[in-house]
Amino acid sequence: QVQLVESGGGLVQAGGSLKLSCAATGRTFRSYHMAWFRQAPGKEREFVAGIRQIGDNTYYGTSVKGRFTISRDNPKNTLYLQMNSLKPEDTAVYYCGASTTGWGPLSEYDFWGQGTQVTVSS
Repeated sequence: QVQLVESGGGLVQAGGSLKLSCAATGRTFRSYHMAWFRQAPGKEREFVAGIRQIGDNTYYGTSVKGRFTISRDNPKNTLYLQMNSLKPEDTAVYYCGASTTGWGPLSEYDFWGQGTQVTVSS
């Protein structure tokens, strides 16, 4: 079991950058595949990016590919999402999730953080 806490969200202008972090508790972080999802008001939760346990494989949603980069630092029990060239449509609450089965949009995520708000102004 892991507990996840997101941070790094905020207000940024279109074209700007932001880096999110997801800190995990316990000693089992490296056993989990991780992913970022986001959800805007009135919309379904959307897959953003996922990363394998050891960080050697990633998967990105089409709307963020080329702009966002997911990474992890297992010794620090931390997941990151670097967001560049931000657009107003990136505005959402961003969540990190942990999975034992995969790192894609259809994988089963067992644990979630409470989210961090990202707002991109035009």
